[in-house]
Amino acid sequence: MTASAPPPPPCVLVIFGVAGDLTQRLLLPALSNLKRAGLLPASFAIVGIARSAKTDDAFRKELVDSLERYGNRAAASSEAEWLARRTFYLAGDFDAAATYQKLAALLAKTDAVQATGGNYLFYLATPPLAFATIPKRLADAGLLQEGEDHWRRVIIEKPFGSDLGSAHALNCALLEVLTEEQIYRIDHYLGKETVQNIMVLRFGNGLFEPLWSRHHIDHVQITVAETVGVEQRGRFYDATGALRDMVPNHLFQLLTLIAMEPPTCFGADAVRTEKGKVLEAAHIFGREDAKRNVVRGQYGAGTVAGRAMAAYRSCAGVSPHSTTETYVALKLMIDNWRWAGVPFYLRTGKALAARRSEVVIQFKQAPFALFRDTPVDRLTPNDLSILIQPEEGVTLRFGAKVPGPSVRMEGVAMKFNYREHFRAAPNTGYETLIYDCMRGDATLFQRADNIEAGWRVVAPILQAWAQDQSRSIPQYPAGSTGPAEADELLARDHRHWRAIAKEDGSS
Repeated sequence: MTASAPPPPPCVLVIFGVAGDLTQRLLLPALSNLKRAGLLPASFAIVGIARSAKTDDAFRKELVDSLERYGNRAAASSEAEWLARRTFYLAGDFDAAATYQKLAALLAKTDAVQATGGNYLFYLATPPLAFATIPKRLADAGLLQEGEDHWRRVIIEKPFGSDLGSAHALNCALLEVLTEEQIYRIDHYLGKETVQNIMVLRFGNGLFEPLWSRHHIDHVQITVAETVGVEQRGRFYDATGALRDMVPNHLFQLLTLIAMEPPTCFGADAVRTEKGKVLEAAHIFGREDAKRNVVRGQYGAGTVAGRAMAAYRSCAGVSPHSTTETYVALKLMIDNWRWAGVPFYLRTGKALAARRSEVVIQFKQAPFALFRDTPVDRLTPNDLSILIQPEEGVTLRFGAKVPGPSVRMEGVAMKFNYREHFRAAPNTGYETLIYDCMRGDATLFQRADNIEAGWRVVAPILQAWAQDQSRSIPQYPAGSTGPAEADELLARDHRHWRAIAKEDGSS
């Protein structure tokens, strides 16, 4: 982000669950980066809320220490000092009315001292069980009521529900005390520059949009591969699994950006409406479809980046007989005019060979007829790769003639690296999202109907798995590319997955 964008209006950022890992690793560094870019208002404050008792000064020291550990500069930097001077701490139980009475008094005092104008952004960096409770308590305390001269907004982290029913119930609970315009359902993937660049790549270039359909595209692959296992999240993960954890949010966000129709403008509702239409057009799985076109797997013991990793079932909090999937791959069809007959292959998993998030647009092959009397025995595949992590960039592959007297062909690539070209500073992915929320721009946040549409697509898969009497799940070694059944999913269609390039590091 650059300072060419205007700073948001004065406000207080209230972080529930401020002692958690999300705040320390991502939110505080993001705020530091925003300050460095000149994208925080001069009248700004942070109120952190957690259960343990501590003083403002102790919390400020923790903030500086977190930025020294996880930020881009030392804790003595001007950004850390600036944020610390505007930071306050409140100890309290999220379900206790007294906590919100104290919060109301603290916010009134903060408005007076910091000139924040009554604009409050409440960030729920908490376990999902608190997602409905906290807004209800805020409403009871009169802290969600907006006026002509001030706004109140709430950011909800994922997971947003664990199935269609729970997502719908949570939406209903939130909409009892908030308007849709006040709710910002966050998915940090949409804060990544390359993800946002998908819309510019498609709709800002006359080169690509005319090719973006069933007439020219053979298939699309979306990959989110991680090298880490479940680590300390065994209990949560064993009740969740890869499908619930990743597909209705991260992978479907990428899917909708790739497959959506051009919106009338880049306004929030226009963009989210077109994204919603993609999920509405997704072919709903029947029980046999789920068996045939969805693959699940679970990692066993192996080696990742030279480091031994125990089997998933050996992790703390995981049942030794668990059939929870740590890997899922699926073939999804979009039943509309643009994408009829074009398969979208999605995969995500833990403990894989490399960390890589990527979208590959595989174009149809040119006719071979022209090359029949030459040494060319096959044509180079043409594809557009949009790499999201570990690096951000775009690669276009095409065929070129090898120098020499005969006609020989070799695949070549044109590469664009986001960081190298724009000299972009490292970021957490949360900078744009926090900034947009302060500005009131919901384009990169999910609407209630979008959330439920995603769950509606995966619901039949979850149901089919629940009815599976075999209680078995394919295994794959940690450090591999996933179960063999995932390769067979594409081999059936005479296609293959793009290789997950090996690289050091983990997600």
